[in-house]
Amino acid sequence: MATWVTVILEIIKISVPALIVFFTVQTLLKQYLEKQYQMRLLDRQEGHQKISTPIRLQAYERLAMLCERIDLPNLLSRLRTQEGTAAGLQISMVMAVQQEFEHNVSQQIYVSDQLWQILNFAKTDTITLINGLGEKVDPKAPAKELAGTIVTFIQQQEHSAINTARAAIRKEAGLLL
Repeated sequence: MATWVTVILEIIKISVPALIVFFTVQTLLKQYLEKQYQMRLLDRQEGHQKISTPIRLQAYERLAMLCERIDLPNLLSRLRTQEGTAAGLQISMVMAVQQEFEHNVSQQIYVSDQLWQILNFAKTDTITLINGLGEKVDPKAPAKELAGTIVTFIQQQEHSAINTARAAIRKEAGLLL
């Protein structure tokens, strides 16, 4: 009987240190593998940022250009205001705004939803202003009469949705740098 007890004690003397070593190695190996996984994940994220940051900056540039192109003074300077009727100019301006926006609609995947909503509001506000000012002028009047009404409105306006959109673009693009 004493031999069984000594055999069991010998097994325990050998097993306990072996189990302690096993669990220590297992814990260290688990920590090591977790650190390796985190480092690979960080490397992958850095790689994605190296690719996506220039694309996103280009999207901000294009959206800033959109704001410039749909701003009322710039629209007037691009479109012929000396020829045609007020109704024709109004339609041309609305179409130009809509086309510019549609040309840049794909950029929404690179910017925040909030910024895209601000840009969409700026487009809608610009079209609403054009149509609202167009209603104040006789549709058969010369185009330069509508242009004059728009210029007068612009001079009286302190802040515009386009300026808000420009500021939002600068702010969001600044977060990337």
